[in-house]
Amino acid sequence: MHHVRLSMDFIRCSKLLLAVWLLGLFGATSAAGQLTSTYYDSTCPDALATIKSGVNAAIANEARMGASLLRLHFHDCFVNGCDASVLLDDTSNFKGEKTAPANLNSLRGFGVIDDIKSKLETTCPATVSCADILAVAARDSVVALGGPSWTVQLGRRDSTTASLSAVGSNIPSPTLNLSGLISSFSKKGLSVDEMVALAGGHSIGRARCVAFESRAYNETNINSSYQASLRSVCPSDGSGGNNTAPLDTVSPTTFDNCYFTNLLNQKGLLHSDQQFFNGGSTDSQVTTYSSSQSTFFHDFANAMVKMANLSPLTGSSGQVRTHCTKVN
Repeated sequence: MHHVRLSMDFIRCSKLLLAVWLLGLFGATSAAGQLTSTYYDSTCPDALATIKSGVNAAIANEARMGASLLRLHFHDCFVNGCDASVLLDDTSNFKGEKTAPANLNSLRGFGVIDDIKSKLETTCPATVSCADILAVAARDSVVALGGPSWTVQLGRRDSTTASLSAVGSNIPSPTLNLSGLISSFSKKGLSVDEMVALAGGHSIGRARCVAFESRAYNETNINSSYQASLRSVCPSDGSGGNNTAPLDTVSPTTFDNCYFTNLLNQKGLLHSDQQFFNGGSTDSQVTTYSSSQSTFFHDFANAMVKMANLSPLTGSSGQVRTHCTKVN
């Protein structure tokens, strides 16, 4: 009996030691995998200033570029996490994300990111990741166009592959109804409130006819004069080609809350935009944002921090690419 009690005590002790060891192991892994705002303070102290300078110059040249850079970050994070996979060109080993239907002839700003990366490679070789450049450029773009600022967490690394097929199953389509949008964002761990806040990114930017033609001709929850203006941009015979219309018809190059006021007036450009104010569960949040820009700004900034933390590669995972378009 004495021996049995000793054996049981040994087993309990061994389990306790194992638990402590596992806690230490996974605790250390988790801590090492966390992003931090001071990541480049010692290794590349001018990193943030270099990115900001590049973004501001690009937006001064073309205000629309701010929206393009914000969208690049979004499309990167929603497909396999914030890992700069969206920037990779096709190789013999994989078909990248650039040529997926949601991105082809639509995503812009690659050259701006390349220019920033080139400058950083001169001052801090193999140090600042392309994924971090995308995250910081998105924030700086919003700020440059009058929107809120937030602290960008840093330390992401870059993927060594990309997936064309993953784009279609992860980027929300402009034809989705509210339930589909909620499902798409929920899969990323983003709440309904965070989804509506992030939708306010459509305060800036433009969309091509292909994204809103159906709404312009087939939907009834649209302001009649606004509908007529969209039809003039995109004729029914399809001759509109790559013509574009602003996502926010009031202030297309200023980051503000007019996007939400437009929704109240049934002037959402995309079908998915108007879904946020269409007699559903998100109507009250749209109304709140339309009357309180500060509330929208606060919620948007917080949601951007959360989105930028989607499955980042950290520690020894991935790499820091020397050129954003190709693996080292």
